[in-house]
This record gives sequence, structure tokens and C-alpha cells, in this order.
Amino acid sequence: MEEGLEKGSLLAQIHRVFGGEEIDIRTYSPLTLAYIGDAVFELIVRTLIVEKGQRAANTLHKHTTKIVCAQTQAQLIEAVYESLTEEEQDIYRKGKNTKIHSSAKNASLADYRKATGFEALCGYLFLKDDTLRILQIVRQAMDAIQIE
Repeated sequence: MEEGLEKGSLLAQIHRVFGGEEIDIRTYSPLTLAYIGDAVFELIVRTLIVEKGQRAANTLHKHTTKIVCAQTQAQLIEAVYESLTEEEQDIYRKGKNTKIHSSAKNASLADYRKATGFEALCGYLFLKDDTLRILQIVRQAMDAIQIE
């Protein structure tokens, strides 16, 4: 392992290895935040699923998709919305209310919008390098709607 890469957040390591300038995350559109937030949330869920034990890839995928779908994400954000900071609520609302250029495959438009807001919040917190806060929100939400 290269010297100095063994510690630090994933975001910090990405910056160290690939470089690039720091960008003011307030300039990102809500859909850009949702784009990265979707991946961050899925990585959390995949990690949790994989750590439950060795299973076939299609079984892992089925368990993951039940949680990362728009309907479940809508339930997750509803469960924790009141406990979010004002700043977090604002980011969520901007994501939820943004003009969406695609249609939901297996979700209502309301759930899809809430999921987009949730993903925007995850993306914002990731790019703010506040992974701990993402994990706190996800844990609280999963506990509230009883996802193991």
C-alpha cells in the first residue's frame, strides 16, 4: 500500500490519489448530488448485505434492491426527516423538488421525488466529507422502519 493512503475517508483518499481541485459543493445541482448519493447509499447497503454472510450474487442483489428502491428510500427519509438539521432538510427539499428528467420505473412519482431528495442529501454529505452523518441518518432510518 502506498505511504499515506491507509487512513482517511474514501473522499480524502480519492482526492489524494486522483488530485483535482476542491469545488464548492453548493454549486452542484440537486440531481448531481443525487447521482453520487445513490452510489454512496448503495455502497452502504451492499456492505451491510455482504457482511451478513456468503450468499449467491443474485441473492445479494435481491436483498440490496429491496432497500435501495425508491419506495424504501422514501420511507427512510420520512422516518428521519424531523431529526435532520435545517441545512439537511434544505438539501433534501431541493433534491425532492428538482425537475426530474426520467420516470420512475416501479415507484410513484412522490416516492421517486422523495428518494431523489434522500440521495441528494447522501451525496451532499459525502462531498462534504461527513460520512459519519450519512451513516447516522441511514442507521436511524433503517431502525425506524425495521430494516435489518
